[in-house]
Amino acid sequence: MDRELQTVRLFLTEPHDCSYLAAEQATTAFVDPAITIHSTLYERLAEQGFRRSGRYHYRPHCQHCQACISVRVPVAAFVPNRSQKRCGRRNSDLQLTTTAVIDRDQHYALFERYIAGRHRDGDMYPASRAQFEDFLGSGSQATHYLEMWLDQCLVGCAVTDRYPHGLSAIYTYYEPSLAARGLGTLAILAQLQLARRWQLDYLYLGYWIAASSKMAYKVSFKPLEYFDGQSWSPEPPSL
Repeated sequence: MDRELQTVRLFLTEPHDCSYLAAEQATTAFVDPAITIHSTLYERLAEQGFRRSGRYHYRPHCQHCQACISVRVPVAAFVPNRSQKRCGRRNSDLQLTTTAVIDRDQHYALFERYIAGRHRDGDMYPASRAQFEDFLGSGSQATHYLEMWLDQCLVGCAVTDRYPHGLSAIYTYYEPSLAARGLGTLAILAQLQLARRWQLDYLYLGYWIAASSKMAYKVSFKPLEYFDGQSWSPEPPSL
């Protein structure tokens, strides 16, 4: 770990119910919000398993559980499987655009429908405008919004952050009535394509938990690299 990372001050949350493993208590380490996170430091944090949520950069710091594993896709080596190719063909009628500035009213309406339709049982329901603005709407200087359009209607958005050598998939929301299209898969494929166009090395997909069915889709993007707390490997760490 480089010297700049060693000087970053971290704070810990109180233990709280884990969102993915019902029997576990989670603790989160987050970077001092007073620190200016420039692009190089942002990438260094990602390489050490940190993620961004709104204004905060964090990673799990649980005393008795190491189930959350940071994963990333080496962009140049990625080859879509048959299912992912079908997803691309199924959505060939969509127009994908990338922007740093969004119509927040339009995006919030889509986000609200997505949370109500897909995550009614989660801790983000019910959606609120303040939640959207804090989590996604404000973004950062590194944030890009990959919009999906169907007949001039916004039907999906992948929020992604750009590092000097990679992208970080922050969050995706889409029209819940179009779930059969596989827009979540399409969002990752589109970010991989964008990273390749920008000649970036990695797409960071956040955390993978072997015991969580909600995380299973991530291992279909191959090859996948796993962070064991010290280094990245093509094999998941033994827990």
